[in-house]
Amino acid sequence: MDLDEEELRPARADNKAAQVVYHDHEADGYDAKWSISFDRRCTDYARDRFVAVVGADDAAHWPYRSALEIGAGTAFFSLNLKLAGVLEAVTVTDLSPGMVAAAQRNAAELGVSIQADVVDAESLSYPDDTFDLVVGHAVLHHIPDVEQALRQVVRVLKPGGRLVMAGEPTTIGDWYARGLGRLTWAATTQVTRLPRLRQRFGRSEQELTHSSRAHALESIVDLHTFDPDQLARIALRAGAVDVRTSTEELTAAWLGWPVRTIEAAVRPGSLGSEWALFAYRAWSRLSALDRGLARVVPPRFFYNASVTGIKPG
Repeated sequence: MDLDEEELRPARADNKAAQVVYHDHEADGYDAKWSISFDRRCTDYARDRFVAVVGADDAAHWPYRSALEIGAGTAFFSLNLKLAGVLEAVTVTDLSPGMVAAAQRNAAELGVSIQADVVDAESLSYPDDTFDLVVGHAVLHHIPDVEQALRQVVRVLKPGGRLVMAGEPTTIGDWYARGLGRLTWAATTQVTRLPRLRQRFGRSEQELTHSSRAHALESIVDLHTFDPDQLARIALRAGAVDVRTSTEELTAAWLGWPVRTIEAAVRPGSLGSEWALFAYRAWSRLSALDRGLARVVPPRFFYNASVTGIKPG
């Protein structure tokens, strides 16, 4: 599906419409774009990110019997948490019908039964006190009224239930990630126009124009960045207690964003499996380094922020 001006016009005027247009457009290729899978690599990633913010002692509550994911996209987070044994019954929601359909396909391919609904996170359609756990990954920065969405999350949690919102961009992290992305895109698209590289790696001008339009729309749907303390205050105002935050990825983000940008700028599949293995191993080693740096570097300098809290009672 291509993005044309007729589709972009209403999207630019209405942010909810923009969210649907952009995420419907991205749905079919989203997992490939972000190297999402449902194997040990991503299962470990999802579980480790969950544990980083809730603490290892939370494993005593696993599996959570009923879980909801808001802004689930292709259900990367909840399905991998299910595979990791963190949760049991899964309900996924997204504002984008295309993403909900992609989540259903992923679940079917895994042989997993889920409930999947097209629902706005600011007005969840479930009764009070329904879920033991509500999760989200890289979703809050897309929601116009974050506090309202978290109030809805707390409402549908059972008393004593937990929320976990992971993978949100910090203000400083978003600044350097976008800067690295712009520089890498410009360099990669110029280099792959060279005659010796164009045939193997170069994308057509039509594809590059299409990507530029998608990127322009992405800048409309990315609404917020957060400092960890700010994220905690929002969760507290929404009614959660025992609120904690964590941050991840510093040097790993310095590598990860150029790598992702190169992958988006070249012909799909042209980099090969050795590149993918290099990227994953390098990211893993730098993530381990970042865990050490977290002892001395202030949290606001890391790229990803996560928040957890409990519904009173």
